[in-house]
Amino acid sequence: MDHVDATAPADEEPHARVEGDQPADDEVSWDDGLIARRVTEGTAPQEPPARGATSGPPAPLAYDGPLRSRLDALRELVGLSRARLDNQTLAEAARVLDEATTRRKLSGQHTVVAIAGATGSGKSQLFNTLAGVPISETGVRRPTTAAPIACSWSDGAGTLIDRLGIPGRLRRRPLQSAEAEAQLRGLVLIDLPDHDSAAVQHREHVDRVLKLVDAVIWVVDPEKYADAALHERYLRPMAGHAEVMIVVLNQTDRLPAEATEQILDDLRRLLDEDGIALGEYDEPGASVLALSALTGDGVGDLRETLGKIVAQRDAAARRVSADVDAAAAGLRPVYAAGQGVGLSEEARAEFSGRLADAVGATAAGEAAERAWLRSANRACGTPWLRLWRWYQDRGGPQTGSLPVRQHADAEATARQRVEQAVRTVSDQAAAELPTPWAQAVREAAVRGSQGLSESLDELAGQAGLPPGRPPRPGWWPVAVLVQAAMTLLQIVGGAWLVGQIAGVLPPNLGVPVLLMLCGIVGGPLVEWGCRLAARGPARRYGQEAERRLREAAASCGRARVLDPVAAELLRYREVREQYGRIAGVGVGR
Repeated sequence: MDHVDATAPADEEPHARVEGDQPADDEVSWDDGLIARRVTEGTAPQEPPARGATSGPPAPLAYDGPLRSRLDALRELVGLSRARLDNQTLAEAARVLDEATTRRKLSGQHTVVAIAGATGSGKSQLFNTLAGVPISETGVRRPTTAAPIACSWSDGAGTLIDRLGIPGRLRRRPLQSAEAEAQLRGLVLIDLPDHDSAAVQHREHVDRVLKLVDAVIWVVDPEKYADAALHERYLRPMAGHAEVMIVVLNQTDRLPAEATEQILDDLRRLLDEDGIALGEYDEPGASVLALSALTGDGVGDLRETLGKIVAQRDAAARRVSADVDAAAAGLRPVYAAGQGVGLSEEARAEFSGRLADAVGATAAGEAAERAWLRSANRACGTPWLRLWRWYQDRGGPQTGSLPVRQHADAEATARQRVEQAVRTVSDQAAAELPTPWAQAVREAAVRGSQGLSESLDELAGQAGLPPGRPPRPGWWPVAVLVQAAMTLLQIVGGAWLVGQIAGVLPPNLGVPVLLMLCGIVGGPLVEWGCRLAARGPARRYGQEAERRLREAAASCGRARVLDPVAAELLRYREVREQYGRIAGVGVGR
């Protein structure tokens, strides 16, 4: 059954005395309402306040250590993710944090339970039965409830009801009785509008209040218990809140006993398909009860279940924990990654190698080796051969347009290689990351690659060839002296022959010819030997030049690309660690 419009003007409400639009606070005594006074007047004397009741503010809610740790991790997660994720993605997590903080500051001695149901489910009659007085009148007009009504079994719940946005004129007290006071003390019961109401505003009230209460009683009837709107819009999305849910099959007075059991079994099956755990054997989960609010059959079981929830005083914390679970599940796609997140040493080495190839480290090493050999040949070669080479170099072709075009083409090719290396390493770093973090990694790599080609060009000019002349080994001066001696032998032998021809010296061809032959043959032999001896030092000199250029290119690439990418990966690992603390499960290595 449903009840009359709870938002009608006060002079049209036969069941409620207007207390003003201001919410009642903790110091103001609760009014039972006009109907409550009429029903109880002369039949149920007003009970005195319960013993031990205090007039001071109730103690705030306290979260246990694990829940506080999860909330701290969620707060840290949201803070670290603000610059990487949009506000819409983080909206639910931020709402959970705000609501958890607000609820912690309010009474921990009260438990707020909402009664929700569809039109005609009889939730208002159940609300009245639990309260012991007809706070919400039942009726046949649909829809009848326009705003939530609150009923509290003890003082001190004003701020909790303020949080729900329920005005003072819609706040009531139940029938005063020692048994109800002892069993349900601390309970705040909220009667919600129909969740399937034709009025959009009514459904908005339901959706808003359901996010703020500590527990929910879902009232279904034999006709609508399998309604898709209930299961798809509410029960299935709230499957993680099973520990703070009670599902009640009402109106069993209309059914024979065997039909009630069949409907209960089918209801449990539907709840199981919704993913709602059922606490049938004292394990955590939703309670499923059958009752008749009209006859009172089974209402005692519901009172006992509510009494246990209120006495334990942990429904609010369990609700917050379930909200954190739901927020973590919603965020999993943006934090859970595959295996092997990050850049391997092979990927880093490959990136450095690509940059080294782009600046021509290998070619620079070969050029340095040739330069060392050329210097050795010039120092240890015969004077006549060095003179001939000088003549060839002097008469060689001048630099023209073709080499210039070749240099421009090489520069363009090098730039393309650098861009390709950056794309490759960013793709490797972002391969297993969720989309937002993969995008952040790629953006960091692109930012770092700006100006990278120019910096590498400068390094190629500075670090390729060492400044000054190539170093000379210890045997080099000896070879130069030997080569000079060979040249001197040729000169002495030639001068001796000229002196004999001129008649200045006595004829003796053997000695000068022998001297000239020694110089002529010995000079090339010394040059050939020096060339063989210079290969090893020249190769090492070229390898050293190549190594320096490769290290310079790797250092530049690391500072501009790899370090920013590593910073993004480190930030992701931090948020993933926080997410693991929240979800309590692994999210990839």
